[in-house]
Amino acid sequence: MPPITTALGVDTPAEVAARCQALIEAIEHLAPSHILWLPSSTLKSVIDHVERRAGEGVYVSVPLTREEEGIGIAGGLVLAGAKPLLIVQDNGLGNALTALTTFAQPYHLPLLLIVSQRGGLNEYNSMIHTLCERVDDILGAADLRHFKLDERVPVQRWATSVVAAWEHAHMTHRPVVVLCNLLY
Repeated sequence: MPPITTALGVDTPAEVAARCQALIEAIEHLAPSHILWLPSSTLKSVIDHVERRAGEGVYVSVPLTREEEGIGIAGGLVLAGAKPLLIVQDNGLGNALTALTTFAQPYHLPLLLIVSQRGGLNEYNSMIHTLCERVDDILGAADLRHFKLDERVPVQRWATSVVAAWEHAHMTHRPVVVLCNLLY
């Protein structure tokens, strides 16, 4: 019998890059007017792309300090006729819950949040596990529509799944969260 090894560290840089590229392709297809984001080492290549394209005048890039700030700004942009997109990490979704459930949901705001999911076997930061392992349950309890992109979804379907989530948000006039596990 071969020795048993752990799954830690199985993701190659190419696999992570392919997942990030799929998110970038989706963003390019959606062509949002504004992209609101929080700093994230996990989403660095996606955010770098957004900043580069904002410098070219393609998007308005809005760096945020807190998740609920992003919901408020994005909600105002929607009400003014803009097409914002939010990019955050799941460990900050707790901060955004009140804004999502008392503003975005009742006012029927079609918001899409691309959320990097942390935790799991490859997570090195022990603080992350407390909230992040429960994000699916928290979103469900808050009646927030969410979809998950992870190892069960082929990377070739990531971009189309994000586009479908955007369309779902606009069709239902509700916020939609796409949880993206880039480092599974």
